[in-house]
Amino acid sequence: MPIAGHLIASAPNTEGLLQIGELALALLLSALVGLEREIKQKSAGLRTHTLVGVGAAAFMLLSKYGFSDVLEPGRIVVDPSRVAAQIVTGIGFIGAGLIFVRQDAVRGLTTAAAIWVTAAIGATAGAGLPLLAAAVTAAYLVVALAFPALSRRLPSVGTAVSILRVRYPDGQGILREVLQATTSRGFAVNEMSAGKAHVGAPLGDGNEVVSANGATVEVLLHVHGKGSVTGLAAELAELPGVQAIVADDVNEPGDD
Repeated sequence: MPIAGHLIASAPNTEGLLQIGELALALLLSALVGLEREIKQKSAGLRTHTLVGVGAAAFMLLSKYGFSDVLEPGRIVVDPSRVAAQIVTGIGFIGAGLIFVRQDAVRGLTTAAAIWVTAAIGATAGAGLPLLAAAVTAAYLVVALAFPALSRRLPSVGTAVSILRVRYPDGQGILREVLQATTSRGFAVNEMSAGKAHVGAPLGDGNEVVSANGATVEVLLHVHGKGSVTGLAAELAELPGVQAIVADDVNEPGDD
């Protein structure tokens, strides 16, 4: 029986090979799910799925092993887990604010997942689980630094759509050359839309103006193929008359 005004010594927080093994298992299984998504070139791929799985495992391990040092045997005198639960909820709002969609391309998923994992690292370190916090940090570095190289070597189903924005003067037959160059590199054009745009304005402005030399046209091409859309864009930029080009290449993992 605890004596009034005195606290019975609580057990230390638990971390060791068991917890590291559970975290590693989460990393492996999450990576397998992400691998399938990456091969099919979905917006959330290998890195995003792995980071979310590792972060979730870290928060779960924190809730299981992180509060033994502030709990009295037989009864709870404080409830520190409520703060950790609020971190999980609150960081979700921050992550959601980092994700945006632009012309059917999703950006910010991996950054949002990295924020989620960083919150888990801070929570585990603050709860007195330094070994687990270091392990989560190491897992993040593996995912962030090694997985992009792995993603580039994965087979591709070639169904994901990349986006090309091309600007050129109207009436000079440049679109025909653009389409010919695109198909000659093994890409298929799924969809194409065109509109007149301000000369010198950023791509995607969408406003119409007629200059002294005629209208400037902006074409949006939805293409798919197994090659590098960035390489295709570089080739198209060399075509006479092409004023500007922007490529969103789903085949090249970027800093999203």
